[in-house]
This record gives sequence, C-alpha cells and structure tokens, in this order.
Amino acid sequence: MAPSKTLTPERMSVALGLCIVMLATLPRYIAGGHETHQSLLLLAIVAVLAFVVIQWRLLDVKARKRLPSLLGKLALWLLLGAAIMTMWHSLMSDWFSWQLLLSHGATLGLLLHTLNLWRGVTS
Repeated sequence: MAPSKTLTPERMSVALGLCIVMLATLPRYIAGGHETHQSLLLLAIVAVLAFVVIQWRLLDVKARKRLPSLLGKLALWLLLGAAIMTMWHSLMSDWFSWQLLLSHGATLGLLLHTLNLWRGVTS
C-alpha cells in the first residue's frame, strides 16, 4: 500500500492530544454535575481513540518511529500550556479551580503543539 499524506504521526499526536484535552475537561463536568455532557465526552474519546488505533495500524514503520518524539513534544507543550495558564489565572482572575486550570492548560498546550507542527510544515 502506498503511504498516504493523510496518515501521519503528526495527525496522530494531535488526535491523542485531543483525547488528553477531553479527559482534562471531564473533572469540570463532574464538578458541575453534567452527566449528559460526561457521557457524550466519553463517547467522543472512544471514537477518537478508535481513529488513532486504525491510523496506527495503517502507518508505515518509518512514520511509527517518529511518533514517540512527537508525543514527547506534545507532553512538553501541555506542561508549558499549564504553566502559562497558571500565570494567566494568577494575574488576571480572582479565583480559579484546579479543574478550570487543567482544562485550559491542556487546551492551550494542544493549540501550541498544533501550531508548532503547522509552522514546521509551512516553513
């Protein structure tokens, strides 16, 4: 099978990052008592993970070897996102919860990771 331009480890790292963001949002729904939102979010996580598994199986060996370094970069961006959001909320908010900080930090981290991947592709 010829390698596809749509099946890339970069897309897999973004999809796994999306799962992390959705998992980081769950505590906000639990604290707010939004059971329906929790159920829908869990279904979305399962759907994205199924996509990732299928995509993993279709990747060639060379592309699979690039994934661990991309996941390491994702982890660093997630930590940076959490640090930036901690500073932001410390300076700009009267009060924030750890649930809010976790979801906002993960979202910012994924956004930074995605923008960094996009910048690498376009340059």
